[in-house]
Amino acid sequence: MENSLTSIGRPSRSRSSKLRLYVSIALLFLVAGGMIANGHRASAELDSDASEVRDLFTKFVAAQNSHDVDTVKSMLWESPDMLFFSRGIEARGTEAAIDRLKQYYQGTWQLEPDMTSFHAAAISHDVVQILVPIAFTRSLPGGQPQRNTLLICQTFVRDEHGWSIASILPVANTRLK
Repeated sequence: MENSLTSIGRPSRSRSSKLRLYVSIALLFLVAGGMIANGHRASAELDSDASEVRDLFTKFVAAQNSHDVDTVKSMLWESPDMLFFSRGIEARGTEAAIDRLKQYYQGTWQLEPDMTSFHAAAISHDVVQILVPIAFTRSLPGGQPQRNTLLICQTFVRDEHGWSIASILPVANTRLK
């Protein structure tokens, strides 16, 4: 009987409806498992991106401290939209940024980032933004070096060549909350 009651008072299910139920449950678990796996993979990709950006940033600081213009330039985004803002002056484009850094390198220019306060945020799959306090020791040629700590915000973009620095912006407030 199709609508007969089982011994515990529930309608009995046909064999095909039970099979559909079991297949549906199995598919549900399969889909949920896939979503969890993709979430872990996405998280792992973001962790990998942040690690790659952190490594590039560390190399960028080392290149700046050695005043290695060619290495610094190779890490900058090759675009007229690359932005370097420093001492109230905006430098747009890779060449303008390098020209500005060359001026700084003629004097004292040393960076000491506080990597314990390094923060990276993935904006998208191909854009990561970092914040890190950096102690700058700098002076014009022949001037007395001064040490100031600034919060640096950099934006990294990924293209067919890998990660590069698209913007460098100092912020006077160094307190990350």
